[in-house]
Amino acid sequence: MATEADMSQVRPPEPISITIVRARNLRGSKGDSVTVTIKVEFGDKLLGESPKVDCTADIPADFNFSTNLNCTYDDPLALDEIAHKPVVLTVTEVLPKEKRQKEEKTNILGQCCIDLISLVRGKTELKDTLIINPFSGSALENLAPETPKAELDVKVTVNEPLLDENLLNDGNLMTISIGSLYSPPDAWSVAGAQYMYSSAMPVPISNEREVPVVFINGNLKSGSEKEPPNKQKKWAVAGTAQGNAVLMPDRFMFCDSIDDEDGDLKGKEDRDHRILAETEKNRVTWNMERRCYLESTAVKAFQDTIAKNRYWPVEIMRLPQPSGGKGKKEDDTTVGFHGVSFLNLAPLLYPGVKCIRGAFKVVGYTDYALNEKTKRRSGISDEATKIAFNMLNRTTASPAPKKGGKEKEAEKKDPKKGDPITKEPLRRSTVTLGQVKSDTGSEAEGQAPVNVEGQQYTEARSYIMVEICLDKPLVPKRPPEALAKRVAELIPPRPMFPKRTDGAQRAVEDFHAQVASVANLILEEFREQFGSELKDQEFQTNEAMEARRQKLIYEMNSSGKYFAFKEQLKHSVVKIVREKFLRTTGFTDKNELQTFLSELYVYLIDQMHVSLGRVLALEDQPPVPQPLTNSAQLKHFAREAEVNENFDLAATYYKERIARDKNDSDCWFDYGTFNLYINDITKAEECFKECIAINQSHLQGLLLYGVVCMLAERNEQAEIFFEAATCVDPKSILAWTMLGLFYDAVPNEIGAEMAYLEANKLNLAKASALARAARDEAEEEGGKKKHSEDMETIDTEGRGEPIHSSEGGLSVPNLEVKAATPDRGPLSSGRSKASASNPLSSGRSKASASKRGSISKPISAKSPAGGQGSRPSSQLQQTSGTARGGGSRTPQESEHAGGVPEDGGALSVPREPTPVPTSSVFMQAVDWLLEVKAIPFTERALGHELVTCEGGPNAEYHIAMARLRLQKGEYADAQESLNEALQFDFQNPDAWSLMGHVKYMTADSNGARDCYERTLSFVTDASEMHSIYLRWPLFTFRMPGTKTPRTHSY
Repeated sequence: MATEADMSQVRPPEPISITIVRARNLRGSKGDSVTVTIKVEFGDKLLGESPKVDCTADIPADFNFSTNLNCTYDDPLALDEIAHKPVVLTVTEVLPKEKRQKEEKTNILGQCCIDLISLVRGKTELKDTLIINPFSGSALENLAPETPKAELDVKVTVNEPLLDENLLNDGNLMTISIGSLYSPPDAWSVAGAQYMYSSAMPVPISNEREVPVVFINGNLKSGSEKEPPNKQKKWAVAGTAQGNAVLMPDRFMFCDSIDDEDGDLKGKEDRDHRILAETEKNRVTWNMERRCYLESTAVKAFQDTIAKNRYWPVEIMRLPQPSGGKGKKEDDTTVGFHGVSFLNLAPLLYPGVKCIRGAFKVVGYTDYALNEKTKRRSGISDEATKIAFNMLNRTTASPAPKKGGKEKEAEKKDPKKGDPITKEPLRRSTVTLGQVKSDTGSEAEGQAPVNVEGQQYTEARSYIMVEICLDKPLVPKRPPEALAKRVAELIPPRPMFPKRTDGAQRAVEDFHAQVASVANLILEEFREQFGSELKDQEFQTNEAMEARRQKLIYEMNSSGKYFAFKEQLKHSVVKIVREKFLRTTGFTDKNELQTFLSELYVYLIDQMHVSLGRVLALEDQPPVPQPLTNSAQLKHFAREAEVNENFDLAATYYKERIARDKNDSDCWFDYGTFNLYINDITKAEECFKECIAINQSHLQGLLLYGVVCMLAERNEQAEIFFEAATCVDPKSILAWTMLGLFYDAVPNEIGAEMAYLEANKLNLAKASALARAARDEAEEEGGKKKHSEDMETIDTEGRGEPIHSSEGGLSVPNLEVKAATPDRGPLSSGRSKASASNPLSSGRSKASASKRGSISKPISAKSPAGGQGSRPSSQLQQTSGTARGGGSRTPQESEHAGGVPEDGGALSVPREPTPVPTSSVFMQAVDWLLEVKAIPFTERALGHELVTCEGGPNAEYHIAMARLRLQKGEYADAQESLNEALQFDFQNPDAWSLMGHVKYMTADSNGARDCYERTLSFVTDASEMHSIYLRWPLFTFRMPGTKTPRTHSY
């Protein structure tokens, strides 16, 4: 609290000037002319009331009435009140006095609210035109639609910003929006006794203090009462505003898709329940928004609490309606159905995240559950109940009639009772909460208490819609530009062309090149004219040579070639003048010009002789032959050398690739992975630096350089490169998974969770895209086949021939064809294309991939023959539950499942099954990490796969583990993993090929030969066959009984 104290000493209260400038389109009950006064209120405070002004509907009326609201800095809640409370303007009609009338009668026309949030955000002036919301029964209510609406022009100013730059940067503004509580307990009924439904959550205002934020007036509505698509928000603390004045202009509740939410109910099993709850069951609706200003200490406390506990409680209560008078009962103020929803606010600690929203499930409140989730000893329902009753009393104070004298006397008799509406309910709620806490006394004994009423939330599967947004993220995210700049600072990009240096030397070299070019052209001209004369090899006299020279000059002058050659040399001569002699301006002295021309002529003649001497001295040389191998072949040879443990030869091939094209980033990357394989980390780092210097957006180079930095314990640099990879390709599953693995190692639990969520979201989107592509392809092929069958049917009917049915017999002509079943070829080809499109599946088994299906589990099914086939197009629309059931269908059931109704009515489209990715994000990362030999990250990724895979590890996991153990030289463990894999899939060619490698490396020639023979006998090849082809001849020509141990790593 030192910050507020210091600030109060330095800065006095800041007055906020509120000016009502003019009003338009006002009408009264007596006609278009009306006398009005405007009352200005802020919460419970009456700031002022304007004088009476006569207005007409056609002419705007100027008020120019100003009043002040002081913003004090000694109370930390002052700025919070300005953030969440509106200034309410009440427009009142003053009726003229009638005869024998002592006081003037008034009639409220309407209200409007001024939002002061822009002042909290640093602005000093606000101008707005507000629409007056008419009161029920006022003259402004039932106007024609074309009639202009009544408006007020207002102006709000402050001399200095309410928050200086430091406070504005250090503080934050949190917006809490409560939507509706769906699927409430069945005991809640619209008919019968009415209750008040409230929700509350704690919000920090400093590092040591929290205050409850309460939402009251939740309306219980039936399922038949439909909600509008755009639900406008209300002020959580509206003050004296009533009717439509409590609605916040241009503020609506969120309506994002379920996939984009952050709540608890996002799974496919929860969607049906949400659809049913939001369309047919009762609900409690708030649709309110509450802003909270958080100073710097409050922001720090909020962030630390989320980092420690993750969960934030939102309590839900059912309270009785307050009632005054003698008829009160002792149980009128009992807090019933006390529930709580635990919001996982960890996403707010993700870099750059400012908002979370979604559906959060509600459970019964107990101190035990609250302490277990949030480490809080007790809830805030006691204080929240007091605030709720006080807010409701203030809201209902103005329209309520004044109390009679007897009621006042009854209250005076017992001064300890105080206010009959507020203090008695508070005492009762405290007692009730005390009883709840006494039920939790068994916490020390390890027994969780039971909240009988609250348990109904769990039984009904209740959930509440909540949104929490911040003006600024708690953890700022570095923009892609900053990351790219940081990467460029660590590894400067290599320019495409070297910098231009030695301009004079380049000008002279250009002149030499132009002289050589002109000399060749002249020589060609000479050969064209006199080539036949020189074939005889006769002795040439001087007279003949002079004649040929003169004729050549004549032909060149007459044809214009001489001037073309001069123009060709002119540009290079100009460059020599500028770069060599440094002359860029004209000459004023003729003698100086002549001197310069003489020097230039001599220099050019000398350089011409130098150039001609080089040209004429060169003899005809044979052309340099093109290399017989390209870059891909050299890479292939290098991999062969790696397999044979000939690392020197492999390094030679990699260097040859780089020597041919030093600007190819892939050559440097491959050489870096080779050095990482042989554990030369220093050289691998240099290669990856060269790769990134050539191409700053090389995704795999950024990832592997991050891996190298982490191995060298340079975690800050590693984080920069991993984040840069996610910015280079934001839709890369590999990049996000690698970032999560890095955060796991640091450790940064929140960051790892964020990265894995993003990777899984992209993986699901990829599976959906593949499923849609395969479905569209199958439907297209099915449509083509149906069209061809229809054409054949028409042709057959035209010839009067019988139609062959699908059962092989004959059927009656003119039979209607209802549906066509596409062949299995298109879908199978679509699957193979989907598998080939995955760049991370090169190390995976093709056999296991084809067995799993490359799109999604709900689409793949067994063919009638027992093999792996595809469903007909009509069955592609079945629900996932039917696909998992695996039960057989009759032809009629299959027809109805395909969406063809019996009565021939409209086509009903069933819900599409949710695609299931064929492999997890961790297995995709494992495949790539095994290829680049990053062992530490591979172990971490396999550990995550072991924890997250449903039903335990499968054959793919054991094969990946065997490859990892082969790289580490743990042959016995690798063989054990392969035995586990073969128990899952005995016909997996990858498992048998790796088993052959294990036998080969352990000098078991017979076992290796048997494994290789089995692999070669399979219909489907293993993912890596080349090493088998290299080693198979060794067993073919080897004598029985001999053993040649070799080593090999993957």
